[in-house]
Amino acid sequence: MREIHMSGSVSGTSTDPVLNNLLGSPVQVLHPAGQLSPVIFCSPHSGRSYPPSFARQTRLDPVTLRKSEDAFVDELFAPVAELGGPLLAAQFPRAFIDANRAPGEIDTAMFDGPVGCWVGPRTPRVAAGLGVIPRIVRDGVEIYGGRLPAREAAFRIDNFYRPYHAALAKLVSEAREQFGIAIVVDCHSMPPPARSTDIVIGDCYGESAAPGLTAEVHHSLAALGFSVARNAPYAGGYTTNLYGKPEAGVHALQIEVSRALYLDEGKMEKNGNFEHCKDRLCRFARTLIKRRWEAPRRAAAE
Repeated sequence: MREIHMSGSVSGTSTDPVLNNLLGSPVQVLHPAGQLSPVIFCSPHSGRSYPPSFARQTRLDPVTLRKSEDAFVDELFAPVAELGGPLLAAQFPRAFIDANRAPGEIDTAMFDGPVGCWVGPRTPRVAAGLGVIPRIVRDGVEIYGGRLPAREAAFRIDNFYRPYHAALAKLVSEAREQFGIAIVVDCHSMPPPARSTDIVIGDCYGESAAPGLTAEVHHSLAALGFSVARNAPYAGGYTTNLYGKPEAGVHALQIEVSRALYLDEGKMEKNGNFEHCKDRLCRFARTLIKRRWEAPRRAAAE
């Protein structure tokens, strides 16, 4: 296996202007003029700024490389900021680094030496090539033709992954301080499932959100004409597991939107139904944001 040298990608400056822009702004947060609700929307997989120094070292054409994106999900949910809720969106692509994984989910065999950062137990996701630095895109297609420099792992985690989670943790903390509760809606898209399901809600089988919240989200989406399933085939990922602590007043739900509703996957372009899908999701978000959410009651002091 040949070694891959990522031009300029291991220092604070680079000859790659796209990489430099991402280093300066790895995430975007759309803040409302006044936050009206504890509901926070986030999109970890819709980044579509591909540094040429990264793209040149992959084996893939641009469309295939984008297959792992939740393409345009940030745009589908962008109106939430006008409705009173914040939206956090990763600007970096998922194929570069995946913010919906644990930071230690690293496949060390991808690198030419010790990575110099924490490596956790080998999870099924890592074994499948879907760790924090993915080895494959959709359908099992290998991204790289050789090993990455060992220092690349820490570079991507420190400069892209950690800023994303720092921003999300800050939004959660601010919501709890203002409202006594926080609700994270982790927004994704999915290939059209075998069954004709438009949206899958994941609450980690009831662990990451109160049952009443999940039921209300299900009802709101179904009332807009979406066919909705829960936890199958997507029960929630690292973000919902990490932030979803209902007993502490933090709820997290994952929402997977079928790409058939808004995307031409062959070209990775919006299809003619994009605006209609966006409008319906906007109406769902408005319902969620305008609802009055009660903070958990504290036990009386003994």
